Amino acid sequence: MSDAHNEHESAIRTPKQLVAAVVGFFAVTIIGIILLVQFVTTDKLTGAGSNSQAPEEIASRIAPVANDGYTLKDANAPKVLQTGEAIYNSTCVACHGAGVAGAPKFGDPAAWSARLAQGYDTVVKHALEGLRAMPAKGGNPDLDDVEVARAVVYLANASGGKFKEPAVPAPAAAPAAAEPPK
Repeated sequence: MSDAHNEHESAIRTPKQLVAAVVGFFAVTIIGIILLVQFVTTDKLTGAGSNSQAPEEIASRIAPVANDGYTLKDANAPKVLQTGEAIYNSTCVACHGAGVAGAPKFGDPAAWSARLAQGYDTVVKHALEGLRAMPAKGGNPDLDDVEVARAVVYLANASGGKFKEPAVPAPAAAPAAAEPPK
């Protein structure tokens, strides 16, 4: 007979080989399950050799981000007004320090002379409302009008102006608390 007629023969030819194959299959399966259970149930030391699992290290990792270097301010607290120099350094210096888009440079009497001749009220009005390329309040809407006026006085006086620093308006009186019923 040729090999073409024996296509359905298997590697297992005797009952003894069949029993050995079945026992081997179950042995391999059981060993695999035992190894898998061992892998899953063993204690893993994350970061072994480091202090990463110490309670203070864990607390620092799960602490809110806002606790690291951020100052929270009370939105209901009265606003602390900044000086003219502080406003200039935080907002105005970007344009007035280099003369960007035609802005008069800080300390340049020639550039400021025409503006100073218009008077304090006009210069402050232009700073508050914006003029040409300059946005209102120098692009910082959080500034109070008094802060903008202080910055204008600082800029103008550094360039030969003689403006007086604006007075801070008195805070509005708090409404009286209602008396409890008797």
